[in-house]
Amino acid sequence: MSAKGKKALVIGSGIGGLAMGIRLQSLGFDTTILEKLEAPGGRAYVRRAQGFTFDMGPTVITVPHFIEELFSLEVGRPNLNTPDFPAEILHQEKTAKIGVSGGPNTSQYVQIVPILPFYRIYFDDGSFFDYDGDLEHTRQQVARLGEVGDLEGYERFHQDARAIFERGFLELGYTHFGDLATMLRVVPDLLKLDAVRTLFGFSSKYFKSPKLRQVFSFETLLVGGNPLSVPAIYAMIHFVEKTWGIHFALGGTGALVNGFVCKFQELGGRIRYGAEVAKINVSREGNKKVAKGITLQDREILETDLVVSNGDYANTYLKLLEPQYRLWNSDLVVKARKQSMSLFVIYFGFKADGREGQKLRHHNIILGPRYEELLKDIFSRKVLAKDFSQYLHVPTLTDPSLAPPGHHAAYTLVPVPHNGSRLDWDLLGEPLAQKILGFLDQRGYLPDLKNRLVYQSFITPDYFEHTLNSYLGNAFGPEPVLVQSAFFRPHNRSEDISKLYLVGAGAQPGAGTPSVMMSAKMTARLVAQDFGIADQATGQKPGDFVAV
Repeated sequence: MSAKGKKALVIGSGIGGLAMGIRLQSLGFDTTILEKLEAPGGRAYVRRAQGFTFDMGPTVITVPHFIEELFSLEVGRPNLNTPDFPAEILHQEKTAKIGVSGGPNTSQYVQIVPILPFYRIYFDDGSFFDYDGDLEHTRQQVARLGEVGDLEGYERFHQDARAIFERGFLELGYTHFGDLATMLRVVPDLLKLDAVRTLFGFSSKYFKSPKLRQVFSFETLLVGGNPLSVPAIYAMIHFVEKTWGIHFALGGTGALVNGFVCKFQELGGRIRYGAEVAKINVSREGNKKVAKGITLQDREILETDLVVSNGDYANTYLKLLEPQYRLWNSDLVVKARKQSMSLFVIYFGFKADGREGQKLRHHNIILGPRYEELLKDIFSRKVLAKDFSQYLHVPTLTDPSLAPPGHHAAYTLVPVPHNGSRLDWDLLGEPLAQKILGFLDQRGYLPDLKNRLVYQSFITPDYFEHTLNSYLGNAFGPEPVLVQSAFFRPHNRSEDISKLYLVGAGAQPGAGTPSVMMSAKMTARLVAQDFGIADQATGQKPGDFVAV
């Protein structure tokens, strides 16, 4: 069977939706992406004001091979059965140092550069850890900050994290856990690797120092996961970053989004902006329920052969599909899933004084006085704590073009409870913004910021709930706890409705820029199987489209 003449609709133009659109076009579908906002990006939307350019969402890029793969696709050449991790990209631990980021096809659309250090991690006492993936440099810092035995502990952590990375990412990363049997086959390996205990518990096995326990567990917060409850399989993030480095798209992540839009349109795809979806239309064909189209908010009806939702998982099922069509994803099931935390993000522009690079780096993690108890406040107690930790992003240290001459553009991101907390952000937002900016000024991260500030705005969980249509204002989809991972995470092929698929942070494998690109490839394989599509270039049969 061929996709020629068949139509596909994708809901949402986030990175997952754009990656899915590119892959559908390569499969031969006539694809339209429907976007509620007036510009692409979804969570990676761009805010521009007074000459400043702010990425509103993801800013950390890793595994540039995933990006190169998307920019290399052509119609009839979906490359779904090529190795997911070719041999030539598996030995790039020095990539960041030699300045290799974007491949030849990527470089036609966007310039990607390496960032060093990956993160500067500040502790509340003013000490810091520069994580750059360099093994010897990491050892030196572990020895400096750690307690007796921590350096030996790091050697064991490094070895065990590598084993988790090799099994959990390289071998299983593209596995779609669509049935329980697939999940059960890998459980013994995960148990053997000790990958099912919590990540914080895992890191605590190796380090006595509270600082090092934080350094080697905080990263899951960047994908919506609580280090106290996510499974230790996420220790693989350490090796994902170490192997391929951390990168930045010049012009911001929005430049990468625009590159994907350009590629999608070159392949023949179309994007409609201001096209908010009201309903996914379903018809009954015998005993099957089949997705047949979309109804927009203005009541326009679009017919299609398949629907892919890059929207929020819970919103897709609760708001876009009528209850009579949902059994596996009933209201009870969807609402029972734990949602990730939300975010309070301040976007601000300020006059440069030439000292910003002395203390700050491109990516800065500024940890508060509490770690475990603060995480419990955010994820369990769902209260707004008096203290906070934050991720401070200063991209103009790398790319001055994002601000007017003599200025910097920055954002600082603070994890907060989602809207299940019932916090009133109309009352809390402005005072919290002033408190956070005051902290950066008073603690010397950005001295005299109050007098240098020329622009500021912020978003709260209300932005995620009402603008991005994210259930309870979550920022990353279902929380990646063990019972919501792999088979237990929403499936990329709907169990309820034929020809309906999911892609992005809410589906498998999970949140984060590389994961949503992986999600698009996984979903494209399912579509190819369901529609009996072979690669025109290789003649591969649909059953061959499996992870290698």
